[in-house]
Amino acid sequence: MLWRFLTFVACLLAGASLGAIALPERLFWQGACTGLLLSALVWFCLDLIRGLSVLHWLQLDGVKEVPVRWGLWGHVTDRIRRLLRQHDREKQAGAQRLQQFLSAIQASPNGVLLLDAEDRIEWCNEMAAQHLGIEIARDLAQLIGNLVRDPDFSAYLHRGQYETEVVIAGRDHRPNHPVRISLQMFPYGEGRRLLLTRDITAIEQSEAMRRDFVANVSHEIRTPLTVLAGFVETLQTLPLTALERDKYLGLMSQQAQRMQTLVQDLLTLSRLEGSPLPTHQEWVPALTLWQSCEAEGRALSAMLVPAEEAAHAMVFEADGLETCEVAGSRAELQSAMSNLVSNAIRYTPAGGRVHVAWHALPEGQVEFAVTDTGPGIAPEHIPRITERFYRVDRSRSRETGGTGLGLAIVKHVVQRHGGQLSIQSVLGQGSRFSFVLPADRVHQLQR
Repeated sequence: MLWRFLTFVACLLAGASLGAIALPERLFWQGACTGLLLSALVWFCLDLIRGLSVLHWLQLDGVKEVPVRWGLWGHVTDRIRRLLRQHDREKQAGAQRLQQFLSAIQASPNGVLLLDAEDRIEWCNEMAAQHLGIEIARDLAQLIGNLVRDPDFSAYLHRGQYETEVVIAGRDHRPNHPVRISLQMFPYGEGRRLLLTRDITAIEQSEAMRRDFVANVSHEIRTPLTVLAGFVETLQTLPLTALERDKYLGLMSQQAQRMQTLVQDLLTLSRLEGSPLPTHQEWVPALTLWQSCEAEGRALSAMLVPAEEAAHAMVFEADGLETCEVAGSRAELQSAMSNLVSNAIRYTPAGGRVHVAWHALPEGQVEFAVTDTGPGIAPEHIPRITERFYRVDRSRSRETGGTGLGLAIVKHVVQRHGGQLSIQSVLGQGSRFSFVLPADRVHQLQR
């Protein structure tokens, strides 16, 4: 400001001096006043030109070189240039934060969709597009009601009460492959709404499995308890001979053993699901597992087959057992092997054949396989045969004393050891159950 005032005063003095010199002495004061006015006008015009150049520079968003570098207008342009640079930095930072926010929403496992006041799509992430069958490039600015035509969602949208969620079938929903999507609206801004979507298929399936599990456990325990209660009442109220009493006590012992087996299998499953994965530090001799499995299998076959019927043809075939070690839990591996052998014996009629094999595979893996000549399994049952309490023939399972948990235990054990369970079966001819343990869990000892 001081420099501006000094230049203005200097310009006036120069103009007044020139005016006084240019005119005769008798017109000294007229010349001085005229020079003073002209100098003030010139200074004002020059300052106006500088101001207009700064205005023009501002209209171009300050992209060109600064037109004035000195004086008051120079200070103004310098200050404006700093403000513009700061604004650009803040704009870039804001755009970067927005991009990071959008990237975070894109990475969300839930769908996010923004609607305007007229229910038109303003923006949505990839997950929402996948859940609802929307093509982002094509369907922006489209009415959500025209794209999602589920009756439950239409009623939910027009009702305007968004305290709860609505569940609809997903885009990829099929009878044999259900997909369930939960949607809920959240109003915000001036009439706008946020629509959140999430895939709850696994949650619903888990809840259904939990209900089935509780129902199955209750049923499996209630049946032997009912039998036991009936026999106890019979023993308490009716006069029985020693032979009849021994018969009822034997049946009671059988039902108690069935409950004990069921509880033990449930505890085994719970332990498998809640314990850490087996490490590679504990090495179990394959021969030890094999000998225990064979002894249990032959004992079970002798116990189940009546003396007057032909015994099972039990064949145990193995190679390389003496030099093989397996990394993992001995108890879990023994349980998996014994369950497969036990199932084969229980479901194979007297006189049938059960073949148990242990083979080393070319890539360093090992395979344990059990083949029987039982009734076989229909193809539609094979995908679900490892589910808890799933039975192809419930009456047959009760006759054989099965709990419906054996194959579920086998599946968990094999998965925990990084292996793969395989099931092949032909209805009326028999079945083959096998699992392969990976090479990193197999060690061949040097002879």
